[in-house]
Amino acid sequence: MRTYSPKRDDIENKWYLIDAEGKILGRLASETSRLLQGKHRPKYSPHMNFGDHVIIVNAEKVRISGKKPIQKIYRHHTGWPGGLRTQVYRDVQREFPERIIHMAVKGMLPRNRIGRTMAKKLRVYAGPNHPHEAQQPEEIKLD
Repeated sequence: MRTYSPKRDDIENKWYLIDAEGKILGRLASETSRLLQGKHRPKYSPHMNFGDHVIIVNAEKVRISGKKPIQKIYRHHTGWPGGLRTQVYRDVQREFPERIIHMAVKGMLPRNRIGRTMAKKLRVYAGPNHPHEAQQPEEIKLD
């Protein structure tokens, strides 16, 4: 018996479309990261990028529960001394709704070279329109 190891020629990337309207952020992010990593495929291998391309529309209509809109804080550092910047979820949702989903999904991907290439396969749009009609994405209904 020999262990099967997938080859580069076995990779066939698909395009998926997810409508985020009314979906809970964490559940949406975990399902999206699963598709980006390729864990839904029978030939999944952790050392190869078998993931698919994912398009998320209506990012501005994603939901979170409880008091998170006023308590959840996003932080980033400018790189300068004293350059820590913080924003509350509600403000980020108003200004950059795509960034919330992108950061949630990126946090669930591996922290290495393959994880960075997986993150590049994610496209998030605030409204219902996207410029990827030519790829004929398959729409996925999440519960």
